[in-house]
Amino acid sequence: MAADQRRRELPWQPRSLQARQLLAASLGLIAFLALAGYALDRAFVEVASEGQRDRLRGFAYAYAGVVEFDRDEALIPPEFPPDERFNRPGTGLYAAVVTAAGQWHSASAQGPRLPELAMLEGGEERFDGPLPISDSAGAPGEVIRYGMGFVLVRSAGELPYTVYIMEDAGSLPQQVQVFRQALWRYLGVAGLILLLLQTVVLRWSLWPLRHVIHELKRVQRGQANRMGELHPRELQPLTDSINALIESERQNLEHQRNTMSDLAHSLKTPLAVLRTRLDANPDGAELRDEVEAQLRRMNDLVGYQLGRAASGGHKLFAAPVEIEPHAEQIVQGLEKIYASKGVICEFDIDPQARFHGEPGDLQELLGNLLENAFKWARSRVLLTVKPGESALNRRPGLILAVDDNGPGIAAERIAYVLQRGVRGDERVQGHGIGLAIVQDLVHSYRGELQVSQSEELGGARFVVTLPAGL
Repeated sequence: MAADQRRRELPWQPRSLQARQLLAASLGLIAFLALAGYALDRAFVEVASEGQRDRLRGFAYAYAGVVEFDRDEALIPPEFPPDERFNRPGTGLYAAVVTAAGQWHSASAQGPRLPELAMLEGGEERFDGPLPISDSAGAPGEVIRYGMGFVLVRSAGELPYTVYIMEDAGSLPQQVQVFRQALWRYLGVAGLILLLLQTVVLRWSLWPLRHVIHELKRVQRGQANRMGELHPRELQPLTDSINALIESERQNLEHQRNTMSDLAHSLKTPLAVLRTRLDANPDGAELRDEVEAQLRRMNDLVGYQLGRAASGGHKLFAAPVEIEPHAEQIVQGLEKIYASKGVICEFDIDPQARFHGEPGDLQELLGNLLENAFKWARSRVLLTVKPGESALNRRPGLILAVDDNGPGIAAERIAYVLQRGVRGDERVQGHGIGLAIVQDLVHSYRGELQVSQSEELGGARFVVTLPAGL
């Protein structure tokens, strides 16, 4: 465990993404510059060596063009050499002509002891070295030697000879050394500039990520409700997931708070009734019956709220549910409860209409809307259900409306009535949460709840519109 921790804390494995990328890019840049420098160095050495060979070859051909022989095949030295350095000792550039009768050396070769020279066949070329030499003081040295064999055709016959051009071997390393110093100096400057540019580009490219971190900290501190919407495509799935998580947690918290609020509000009335009965000092049997009734009521309320909490969400892909059987079951119970009012409920349900969701949600939706209508209706309630909007390859939506012929709701009181814990009339028994529950359910299905005056019955009209699904 400790070893793993130490490995994670190694300096070449930084935890910062910017440091990691900068380190990796820097290593890559250094490796690239090193390989580029090595390649340029080798290329320069090869080019310089080839250039030296071409230069010595040029001197050899120049000497071959000016050298002459007398009738006795004795060499007549050239009056003007191809380069003045051949006439000055110590210049490091030497020339020699080898014939069968002997050898001739340029004035620059006076003093140094040059390598042994041999005759070459006509057209034969030789480039070798470095070869050891010693100067007039006996100090060792080295030369690069180029030799070319020639054949002079004369009337008396052919005269073969070989021209050698030699140059101190230190001249090429000096050129290479100068080139290397300049090369690595310029590569170092270029590397520093590229590192700075790379740092700027890296900071610029990571700015969106730092912005996301800043937004996330604002959300954590409570200074913002969610992440922003404009982010690079690579970060968009991350921010969308964070926003979805934030929204889900907020909805869950709100759902829990609402459930507890609903439960507390629902239990308040039975508890108040019990307190009133206790203060009235009833006899034992009467108190027993009242306590049993209120306990049954509270038990039903607790079971209902727990059921709501357990089914706080709904399935995204749910089987279609027929609406009429559930509506009939609910209406039968309501007609018994409100039998004294003689309310009649009429159905206008399209056989093709279906609810795509949880059956419990449908019962909750119909139960609260119909109970509210029965509570306020004078004699008639109308339930209308028909398919909503539809789209290609998508399940159709749903329009569900409940009308009554009660007193209705004034337009300026609609928003007030839909608030949690508010009753349309405080004199009417209820908890004021039924319509709020309906509104929460409709919003969970991305639908809309509209409240208006019923043109057909004259009372209130509640219309639930659910959009087309996936």
